[in-house]
Amino acid sequence: MFDEIQFNTINRLPNYVFAEINEIKMKARRRGEDIIDFSMGNPDGNTPPHIVQKLIETAKKPKNNRYSVSKGIYKLRLAICDWYKRKYGIDLDPETEAVATMGSKEGYVHLAQAITNPGDVAIVPEPAYPIHTHAFIIAGGNVVKMNFNFNDKYELDYESFFDNLNQAIKDSMPKPKFVVVNFPHNPTTVTVKKDFYERLVALAKKERFYILSDIAYADLTYDGYKTPSIFEVEGAKDVAVESFTLSKSYNMAGWRVGFIVGNPKLIGALQKIKSWFDYGMFTPIQVAATVALNGPDDCVKEITEIYRKRRDVLLKSFDNAGWKIDKPNATMFIWAKIPEEFRYLGSMEFSKELLQEAKVAVSPGIGFGEHGDEYVRIALIENHNRIRQAARNIKHYFKTKRTK
Repeated sequence: MFDEIQFNTINRLPNYVFAEINEIKMKARRRGEDIIDFSMGNPDGNTPPHIVQKLIETAKKPKNNRYSVSKGIYKLRLAICDWYKRKYGIDLDPETEAVATMGSKEGYVHLAQAITNPGDVAIVPEPAYPIHTHAFIIAGGNVVKMNFNFNDKYELDYESFFDNLNQAIKDSMPKPKFVVVNFPHNPTTVTVKKDFYERLVALAKKERFYILSDIAYADLTYDGYKTPSIFEVEGAKDVAVESFTLSKSYNMAGWRVGFIVGNPKLIGALQKIKSWFDYGMFTPIQVAATVALNGPDDCVKEITEIYRKRRDVLLKSFDNAGWKIDKPNATMFIWAKIPEEFRYLGSMEFSKELLQEAKVAVSPGIGFGEHGDEYVRIALIENHNRIRQAARNIKHYFKTKRTK
């Protein structure tokens, strides 16, 4: 009798593409197969000891077992603002322009719920990290997807980006209320410079939309590249917020600590909705996060160097296996174009075959949108020996496939 009852929000969400790969992977492991897993951006390193020690020390104090503060304790919000001041020379108000979140993903979803009216339109460049799109769907909004191009150094093609964005704005009805950007980009690793944000902020003021900028991988950069912040552009706080997470920079993925800063109206909306949804993170985690942000960044540099070395080992060993991939200069991922002779399979079938035949798990590009279907995403979460073993397995798979 309840069959006719529908849950419209859930019905608008697609099946999670990566679930199929995960199921094949788990079945293989249950059979005792050794799977080399590059499929999820899940850091494998230890959280720096000084951060862990502060968590232990703070957790031993009985008062810290009580409810916390939904927007983040003041010292953490102050540390967030101080981090921006040191890194970018930007002044932020810890009371009105910063919110601590349970990872950037939670903050992003709750922000979308707080500021999206039914039918509002968000423009999301694609390929995209899935929640960048579906946060607005969950909130009752609509999403316009636009493709973007980049060169062999994974640098954004500004002209095509803004041509596509202007066309999307022109075609959208109603006019878009939000534009999402994420650089360094997940999954593609694409990067931009400050002048990109200068153009985007100017366009936002002209067309009257808000910008949601995600710089989760800001610290993981190589070969001299430095991630800019949108707030380095004068007047950006009038139209933008920006999110960051400690997950990757500090190997704190499971801790769930992030933050969103910027426009006081949007930050106020997020603070208000979070006051209804939660009581904030466990206080010792917030104190430890404060120590992380305030402390020396030697540990961040060490973590970044680990990813850089893995990147170089993977590119060299995969090249030797017959899979040439361009070199990115940011994030913990490789956005690898499928070798031309296997591209007909599409990213899902290619990923399945890699998993079943080469015992190597990657993320199919189609999981990030239809514009990603010629690629797979490879996370740099295995050590050098495992990377080289994966390359040998893939080389054997390629050879076997070519002789059939």
